[in-house]
Amino acid sequence: MEGLSDQALIQVAQYFSALAEPTRLRILNSLRDHEQNVGELAEHCACSQANVSRHLSTLAKHGLVAREARGTSVYYRIADPTIYALCDLVCGNVARQLEAQAAAINPRSSAPSKI
Repeated sequence: MEGLSDQALIQVAQYFSALAEPTRLRILNSLRDHEQNVGELAEHCACSQANVSRHLSTLAKHGLVAREARGTSVYYRIADPTIYALCDLVCGNVARQLEAQAAAINPRSSAPSKI
């Protein structure tokens, strides 16, 4: 972040705010393997189509997803695949923190068992 202007820092914060919602993360994860339309995403995320559309709008505004109209359907895909590297890094860190917390709460379960 060194050397970034105030405007650039604002854009970085807005980018991260687009990721600060569990449903948006579910949508991104659902799009990891293939493009989908709003109905498919709504079913996968257990949300209404209106709710998914609102989240897709936010993700598109920040350049994370791209849309393509085909007939009467609109399909969404990941516009920036590097988002998965960021998500995998953060998710790995969170998983390690949760494991450490679980070990602190129940140290016996994390200790190697003696046979």
